Amino acid sequence: MSENLVKAITPSNLEDSLDIVLSAARAADEKQADRVVALDVRELLSVVDYFVIASGRNARQVSTVVEAIEEATKRDCGRGPLRIEGIKDPTWVLMDYGDVVIHVFLDETREFYDLEHLWSGAPRVDLDAVLTPQNPSTSA
Repeated sequence: MSENLVKAITPSNLEDSLDIVLSAARAADEKQADRVVALDVRELLSVVDYFVIASGRNARQVSTVVEAIEEATKRDCGRGPLRIEGIKDPTWVLMDYGDVVIHVFLDETREFYDLEHLWSGAPRVDLDAVLTPQNPSTSA
């Protein structure tokens, strides 16, 4: 395998990746996205370190969450996504940062694809420091 294809994982790369995860999660939470989670997929995938998954109740909220994440990661980490897919029909928007992939779903689409179940072998990233505490009567 060519060295250009092998992803070098250094502590600074992982730190940068985690900064994007935390910035994105915070931004999604601030726009009241539902069930914001981050999965550490490094042991399961060789091309991505983390997934961030969030959802919105309608297409407008999904678009708002995506915009907020893009602004926050540029401001906080100096990095915008390499590409964004699905923005024209915001039922599932994928934001590709290379080492981090952010999925922002419409609630129904998230339930259908159920990425958390599909990637259930991936440990969850602790987001308690960046998310607003949930009211126990409204949490999933």
